Amino acid sequence: MSGDRTSPDAGLDAVRGLLAFYLDAGVDALLVETPQDRLRPDDLAAHSPAPQAVTTAVAAPPTSTPRHSAPARAAAPAAREPVGAAPATPDDAVMAARTAARSAATLEELAAILAGFEGCPLKATATRLCFADGRPGAPVMFVGEAPGRDEDLEGLPFVGRSGKLLDRMMAAIGLARSDTYIANVVPWRPPGNRTPTPLETQICLPFIQRQIELADPDVLVCLGAPAAQTLIGTREGIMKTRGRWFTYHTGRREIRAIATLHPAYLLRQPLAKRLAWRDFLAIKAALAAARPGAPT
Repeated sequence: MSGDRTSPDAGLDAVRGLLAFYLDAGVDALLVETPQDRLRPDDLAAHSPAPQAVTTAVAAPPTSTPRHSAPARAAAPAAREPVGAAPATPDDAVMAARTAARSAATLEELAAILAGFEGCPLKATATRLCFADGRPGAPVMFVGEAPGRDEDLEGLPFVGRSGKLLDRMMAAIGLARSDTYIANVVPWRPPGNRTPTPLETQICLPFIQRQIELADPDVLVCLGAPAAQTLIGTREGIMKTRGRWFTYHTGRREIRAIATLHPAYLLRQPLAKRLAWRDFLAIKAALAAARPGAPT
């Protein structure tokens, strides 16, 4: 048979190639069933929300609040009514986040407030909220930048390849995941694992600050430069920051803080594991000094 008719296999290969292109570009979620041109003036008008006043629901403090009352492995927060309407401006979103975070008296309340918070656009594209894992009240708290694909699917931080490496690094100094508390600065996965924008980080910052205050660890470990720069306030690169001790102020007490290399970086640069090992030995020594019962 003559002619240029394309075979079915060739058509499937073209579709697979297009899907691979989309995945490489970070397009991994379908938001609507039909394509929409967001640059057309009529589409822009149709999808631009009218300005609304910011109202924040403030949770009433319980009559008796235990210091640490979250379960050992944080489950996905229960559904909660949205915390007010979506803020009209970025400044409103940051202010709404500060007000909402301050209203949480326990980690459970904070998780529920985050689940209902409408001020961060990342919530619309993420599958799940990744609030925390491990044990509240543990002597050490690890904080990364943002969840990845595996974390987004499970709703828990550090459960992918970098999380497995973190588990092995903790085990090397005598810590199990249940001996620690783990979270991220940004609790929703950015599309395509892109870096969170400065605005997204600022909106989420009050929540992680309150989370650290309520978890109340003796040692705070910032995994990677973004977490260290956000929480410690340093502007230096991670190679100059790692291994150094800082003081993190919660408003109620001071916590020893240290930065180290992110496990994802160590997967790409295995030779740098020797540097991270020095940092973890310093963490082990600090824990032993803070709580004599810690692994030695």
